[in-house]
Amino acid sequence: MKLQRSSLVTQLHGAIKRLKQDLKSLHSFALELSKDFQHQSKTCLYQVLLAVQGIQLQNEAMQMFQIKAFDLEQSLQEVTERYEKEKQKRKALHNSLIELRGNIRVHCRIRPLLPFDDAAGHSLSQDRQRNFSEKAAYAADDETVLVKCSRPGHASVNKTFQFDRVYNDLESQDAVFADVAPLLTSLLDGYNVCIMAYGQTGSGKTYTMLGPQLEENLAFSIEEESELGIIPRATQEVFRLISEKPPGSYWVEVSVVEVYNNEIFDLLAKDSYGKVFGIKRDVVTTREGKSDVPLLTHETVENASEFLHLVNKGLQLRVTHPTLVHAHSSRSHLVVTLTITTVVFGDNFGTLWEDEQTSQRLNKEASCTFPQKMRDSKSTSSSGASSPVQLEATEKMKQVKTRLQLVDLAGSECVGMSGVTGAALRETSFINRSLSALADVLGAIAEQRAHVPYRNSKLTHLLQLSFGGDAKLLVMLCISPGQKYLTESMQSLGFGTRARQVQRGQVKKKNFPVLSKGK
Repeated sequence: MKLQRSSLVTQLHGAIKRLKQDLKSLHSFALELSKDFQHQSKTCLYQVLLAVQGIQLQNEAMQMFQIKAFDLEQSLQEVTERYEKEKQKRKALHNSLIELRGNIRVHCRIRPLLPFDDAAGHSLSQDRQRNFSEKAAYAADDETVLVKCSRPGHASVNKTFQFDRVYNDLESQDAVFADVAPLLTSLLDGYNVCIMAYGQTGSGKTYTMLGPQLEENLAFSIEEESELGIIPRATQEVFRLISEKPPGSYWVEVSVVEVYNNEIFDLLAKDSYGKVFGIKRDVVTTREGKSDVPLLTHETVENASEFLHLVNKGLQLRVTHPTLVHAHSSRSHLVVTLTITTVVFGDNFGTLWEDEQTSQRLNKEASCTFPQKMRDSKSTSSSGASSPVQLEATEKMKQVKTRLQLVDLAGSECVGMSGVTGAALRETSFINRSLSALADVLGAIAEQRAHVPYRNSKLTHLLQLSFGGDAKLLVMLCISPGQKYLTESMQSLGFGTRARQVQRGQVKKKNFPVLSKGK
């Protein structure tokens, strides 16, 4: 019994001793774990502090970067504004130089690639077709055309052409007209103005000058104002400018002619039943050395709608013919002329009416006598004698006529490309010959030859006053961007370059007679 107790106590004592050792070991481990935890905590806290400091530094750096970026943006904006101002000054000086020299303004418009720009209708390999569909002409900037000239087996060569304004294939009709509009103010200042579109067939001349055409009657559509071309927009602008002037001091007449196969046709002439149909006219040189078309129909219009209605009538008579290049290729040169007659009184010459009360009185007399009388005399002859007051007012009246010519030239054409035959081939021959005559006239003027061959073509004879320095002249080059039309595009760009170099001397301004205060 005692031995069992003694053995049990011994075992219990050993167990207690082992528990004390385990407790001691556990206590040591807990101390080490606590120390390790504190060390790890300090390390983590230090890393957190470092991260926070890093984030703060990054935020400060970001703020500094934002401040610098803002400063750079401000500087860039200021530089851009200064550049634009200097650009406008340079443009104004350039325009002044053009005015003094009488240079021809030349703008160039590159149309977009269109579905018919592939080589359909031509027996070419797929590689050639793919090359033909690629763009060769680009607008490098708003004054430079870049042309990539490439031939099989030869290295590509880049050529550049400089013009007064270049429009890329994304620029709208609005952008084109914005650069044309300032010329129209010159009309009421006493200058003649001529705007013509030049380029190969299918390059967008008619779209630029008129806007989209309706398929059923080939007249231009006026439903989409944003798509309107130069002719309808110019008319609207002219009548807007006239509306700001004293009533009765201006009236407007319009004529529409086409030059087809070197013959001039009056597209507003009417038969005995009042139906409009084209009548052949001739262009002559007057004693003063100016070109004139006798018996040409001039219709008086009072607003842009009346003008557009007449032009649409004329367009329905214009000759067109489908080719492989363009489904509605114009086969004639279209010349729309807007003649503005300014009615003023008095024998002296000056600037404008000096007395507002006198101006209102004389404008009232003018609107009551002369313009209406002129319109009436066109339709019926006067049945009675004019009153003494009317005769006296008419004697005091002075007329100053200024002219706006809007020209849509037929396109130069490569027979192999267009695929025309028969009558259309003959039309092509006349078109190309008249455009060659146009180039000859420019060459003669540029070289200041004693004789300028205006009479070599009815087209150049008709436009003699515009090319001879009696009008501010703007040539709107229209080119196709595709590699397929590279030869024709280079020819058009060459024509524009030569036209831009022509110096005709300062354009003549019509003087306006004005009543002085002493009268």
